[in-house]
Amino acid sequence: MRVVPGAQFDKLQLPKISVPEGEEPDSSTPPTGAIMSPASPAAGITPYADPRAPQNAPLANQNELLLEAQLTPDSMPLEKGLVWRVFSPEPNAEDKLPLIATATGGTASFSLPQGSYLVHASFGRAGATKRITIRNASRHEKLILDAGGLKLSAKLPDGKEISDKFLRFSIYENDDEGNERSLIVPNIKPNTVVRLNSGTYHVVSNYGSANATIRAEIVVSAGKLTEATVEHNAAEVTLKLLRDVGGEALADTSWNIVNTNGDIVFESVSAYASLVLAAGDYIAVAKNKDRLYQREFTVESGKNEDVDVFAKAENEVDSDQID
Repeated sequence: MRVVPGAQFDKLQLPKISVPEGEEPDSSTPPTGAIMSPASPAAGITPYADPRAPQNAPLANQNELLLEAQLTPDSMPLEKGLVWRVFSPEPNAEDKLPLIATATGGTASFSLPQGSYLVHASFGRAGATKRITIRNASRHEKLILDAGGLKLSAKLPDGKEISDKFLRFSIYENDDEGNERSLIVPNIKPNTVVRLNSGTYHVVSNYGSANATIRAEIVVSAGKLTEATVEHNAAEVTLKLLRDVGGEALADTSWNIVNTNGDIVFESVSAYASLVLAAGDYIAVAKNKDRLYQREFTVESGKNEDVDVFAKAENEVDSDQID
């Protein structure tokens, strides 16, 4: 008996088979009205899927591509931190290379049909790309990243540590032709290892958000961790506008900090103005209730201090003097 898919057993009427008393039914010839399994599928019934058919074995024509990445030709394969991407080399309608497969970690394995591919391995900000052609066999490929690491820190001239909350680094491409440099990695915390391709980079260290900035050219070597420490000549300063010594800072005060060239290096509106300034001479200008008060002061490297401006007649200036 062949059961038609979708039929309900309580509605399917099976024929009655009559057998004369004392005789066994002939199994070679079905009785009249019996349901038979046809030699070829009946209309509307899907034939049995042959697993040996190519269309039903999509992995049959695929080959293994095993990928490893090394920092240098002589180093061991990386075991973690990699991102693998396999692209088709032919751009799509949007003029982009179609992404076929990805993997993360260390060594990666892909099952791919015959053809050409672009394989990219990234390790932090370091990376390498290789064109690979797969034929009817497995392949084992190695990508050489030619990369290393860079760890940045900063200190004061007397060796004192700088609080991490005030310190940030940015890494730019090194442009020998004087063009605008491209930013590679911004806002890096101190003692963070950044993975980069070997080469020379332009590093900017910012101590605070005003003018305490150091620039340096640093070389990253393949297979090595480069540790660089820059030196800042700066200090942390807190400015307050007071009526009397030991008094409360006046609220609704706006601040301008001007250097000896007349350039404004810092602006804020607050009772307290806390900032980091490079060593040098400055003028603090405080505005409160349409009155302007100023004080000259000097920042010494590594010497954090409070700078009090007093709202007294002798410190008051008019806007024409400031301009």
